[in-house]
Amino acid sequence: MRNPLSDKVVAIQPSGIRKFFDIVSEMKDAISLGVGEPDFDTPWKIREEGIYALEKGRTFYTSNSGLKELREEICNYLKRKYQLDYTFDQVLVTVGGSEGIDAALRAMINPGDEVIIPQPCYVSYLPCAVLADAKPVIINLKEENEFKLTAKELLDAITDKTKLLILPFPNNPTGAIMNRTELEEIAKVIIEKDIFVISDEIYSELTYKDHHVSIASLPGMKERTIVINGFSKAFAMTGWRLGYAVGPKEILTQMTKIHQFAIMCAPTNSQFAAVEALRECDTEVEKMVEAYDQRRRFLMNAFKEMGLDCFEPFGAFYVFPSIKKFGMTSDEFATRLLREEKVAVVPGTAFGDCGEGFLRISYAYSIENLKVALERMERFIKRLEAEKKN
Repeated sequence: MRNPLSDKVVAIQPSGIRKFFDIVSEMKDAISLGVGEPDFDTPWKIREEGIYALEKGRTFYTSNSGLKELREEICNYLKRKYQLDYTFDQVLVTVGGSEGIDAALRAMINPGDEVIIPQPCYVSYLPCAVLADAKPVIINLKEENEFKLTAKELLDAITDKTKLLILPFPNNPTGAIMNRTELEEIAKVIIEKDIFVISDEIYSELTYKDHHVSIASLPGMKERTIVINGFSKAFAMTGWRLGYAVGPKEILTQMTKIHQFAIMCAPTNSQFAAVEALRECDTEVEKMVEAYDQRRRFLMNAFKEMGLDCFEPFGAFYVFPSIKKFGMTSDEFATRLLREEKVAVVPGTAFGDCGEGFLRISYAYSIENLKVALERMERFIKRLEAEKKN
């Protein structure tokens, strides 16, 4: 029988995150610190609007691009928050931010074009680039640079085949952010070398130091940038599956074509609920951000007390501690921690080879759960230190 499978798809490795959570789901009393999902309920105002939309029978298809009302509200929000000036016809409402990334790559890439991907990073970038027939070019971000992308690293990676850069800040898994000055240096290289950017800003609301700056707001960058954002993280709307992309109309038109044939439109009741999120939920978002910041500081202090090295992250809801001093791979450390103390974390290698020697720990969990997990982790580390001495 003929092989029914695509060689390209078969060659793509499954997400390195999943195997630990398959084990956790069957392990009694296990605590997971691995999933990037807010532990908050979706704010009631948003849920109420979603319920109302269903009660009113708003279960029809919207336009392919999304409700005009929502797209206009996205423009208002981006202008108010990040000084980004778009019109509703430059907005595509997607099924989560991930669909936006996939559609942008497929709309912009010709076979063999090079896509620069700084790692560690979100697990979808590399497979989506491969599926779009791009050649991925990896930049290994460095701990000594707080996992930020430098202009020199970018310049060194660019060739005459480079088409675009994926810019993943605030960063999953490291929690790194980039400020205006750092982005300006990156923008100079992008303009000089005439390349484009997909800027994944899904964690833009979750910053704890400087206010988030979008690279699209810098001079000369709006026409070169597709901004990806959404509702999952900031508004605790993961299961509503709603994101959006904004950018130059000529690119959005082609992305909408892909979306039209593959998806049709994003969930209608989610779109009505998202209008309410953007208009009325600033206070709820601020409260969630304050809680995340408290947890972030709690984790950093706990790591310091247990002697675990970790640079201070100022974005998203992840920390990326180093476990290099224990002489174990990230996978070995995470596997033993899960088996011996029933705490699930993600090996840094799930986000790229340069994540070796690190763990991703999410603080999208209650302080109570974090305390129990850290007590178990400290016990595990003391045991490793005792083993080392012996």
